[in-house]
Amino acid sequence: MVTSATPEAPRYIEDGPCPGATWEQRSPRDLGLDRTQLEALAGHVRGRGCLVRGGYLAYTWGEYTQSGDLASARKPIISTLLLMAVQDGLIGSVEDPIAEFAPRLRELNGGKDAGITWRHLASQTSGYGWSEAPGAAWSYNDYALALYFDTLFHGVFKQDATAVLQSRLAVPLQFEVPAHFNALAGRERRPGRIAMSPRDNARFGLFYLRGGAWHGRQLLRRDLIDLALTGVVPADLSATEGIDTPMLPGQPTHGGGKRTNDRGPGQYSFNWWLNLPDRHGNLLFPDAPTDAYVAIGLGMTRGLWVIPSLDVVVSWQGASWPEDDKVNPGKMGSVHNVAARLIAAAVRR
Repeated sequence: MVTSATPEAPRYIEDGPCPGATWEQRSPRDLGLDRTQLEALAGHVRGRGCLVRGGYLAYTWGEYTQSGDLASARKPIISTLLLMAVQDGLIGSVEDPIAEFAPRLRELNGGKDAGITWRHLASQTSGYGWSEAPGAAWSYNDYALALYFDTLFHGVFKQDATAVLQSRLAVPLQFEVPAHFNALAGRERRPGRIAMSPRDNARFGLFYLRGGAWHGRQLLRRDLIDLALTGVVPADLSATEGIDTPMLPGQPTHGGGKRTNDRGPGQYSFNWWLNLPDRHGNLLFPDAPTDAYVAIGLGMTRGLWVIPSLDVVVSWQGASWPEDDKVNPGKMGSVHNVAARLIAAAVRR
């Protein structure tokens, strides 16, 4: 049996600075960075973004303060709020069934879906809408994400999702532009997609790099931060066979469908993508350090990279990739791996 590589204990950099109301900016040279490589990264990605090193804003491109839809790069934020609910005792454990807050699941598909836990939803292994039992197969499923979102905010927090985002993350981390869960307002009435700037998303990445602490305050317990980065879907877990089963009446999606691709096992943990081997031994990003963890949206046209060994956080939106390359991160020549190579090359010391 092929099993997932056990990830090393997450590497945090706890003693570095965090920004206050505004970022302190330092030159790339002062932070041990190569400006030529940073310019190449910006030219390759395009769109807008920023790179942080040592807790300082080192390099920016485009309208990096502009807020935009994070797409699926928002998912680790939702799982972070889940872990905050566990910390506050609103949920006993990520192993608890969500049917406690979504009782209609107890009768769905003969009771199969009553076993869906919070971990299953955060790991894309819920089996929701498919024939498999919870935990038995992998599927990148935006219907399950919508179930996750509704159950967490309406059932557990019993608050508007934006209010939770503000009180738990945006205010403590001092986001500089208002963030909200209505990024698609005007195109869709349904909430669920986060609007945030690359600059503020970099604060979220630095929050993880600081091990869940911010200005000396532990906002999220270390064991829960550890869980977010080590609860990896087993590499030998198969993708769903793709046999549809009923979902709750009127179940919406957050923009995507129920995909049957097998990319994810061995590399996915609480909605973060980790640079670990898949079942074939292939890294997600061959030219990135193996401690990198990444939030990915729309084929990484939205991306948040945290690379502890380089003391780097990189955040961007609006990248311009060839359509046929958006879903191929594991290839040496992919646009994603080229970006990883340029990030690593920019760090001189």
